[in-house]
Amino acid sequence: MFAAEIAAPRTRFGAGTIVATPSALDRTMGAGSVRRLESKEHVFCEGDPRRHVFRIEEGVVAIYKTLNDGRRQIVDFAYPGDLIGLGTLKEHVLSAQTTCEAKVRCLSAATLEREAENDPELALKLYKSVSQELAATRSLLVSVGQRSAIERVSLFLLSLYRRPGAHEDTAVHLSMLRSDIADLLGLTIETVSRTLTKLRTMGVIELQQGGTVVTLADLARLTSLANE
Repeated sequence: MFAAEIAAPRTRFGAGTIVATPSALDRTMGAGSVRRLESKEHVFCEGDPRRHVFRIEEGVVAIYKTLNDGRRQIVDFAYPGDLIGLGTLKEHVLSAQTTCEAKVRCLSAATLEREAENDPELALKLYKSVSQELAATRSLLVSVGQRSAIERVSLFLLSLYRRPGAHEDTAVHLSMLRSDIADLLGLTIETVSRTLTKLRTMGVIELQQGGTVVTLADLARLTSLANE
C-alpha cells in the first residue's frame, strides 16, 4: 500500500502492514464479505462513491491517479494485510487495480467508522494507518524527486524485502509488471529493465523465474546503492 487514501505502510515503497492477532480490526473486518478479483481488475475507480473499505487478503493492488493527459501515476502498492479505501471524502480520489489475481475483504465504510467511534483500539489502528500512509507519501515524493534510477529501484527492492513475512531468505517476488514498477518510481519500463539488468551484472541481485523472483545477493551493496 504508497497509497494516498490507503493502508498502513510498511517500509513503504509499498504499503504498510497492519499486523493483527485477533484484534479489534480483525473482529470488525471479519464481518465483511470476500471478493475475488482477476489480474488488472479494479477494486474501485477514481470518482466512485466511497461506500466500502477493503483489506487485501491475497495478491497485490496498485493505487494510482490518472493524469489529465491519460498517464498513470502509481502512488503505492497494497499487499496482504493492508487497508484501502480509507478516507473522509464521499468519493474515491484514487483508483485501485489488481496487479495479479487477488482476494479482498470488504466492509461498509459506515460500519467501520461507527465501530471506530465506540472502540478506541480500532480507532487507534485506523489513525496509525493514515499517519503511516502520509509518511509513505512523503517518502515517495523524495524518491521520485531526488533519487537516481538505480537508487529508486534498489530502495523498491529493499522495501519488498523488509515487509514482514514477504520473502523467503533473500528472495522477493514481483507480483506486478515492469510497467507497474515504472509507474510507481516515475521511470520508463526500459529504465526499470535496464536498471535490474545492471544490478544483476554488478552481482547485487539474481533474477529467476523470468524475472518475477529477485534474489538479493548482496544486501549491504543494495542498501548502499539505495542511498538510505
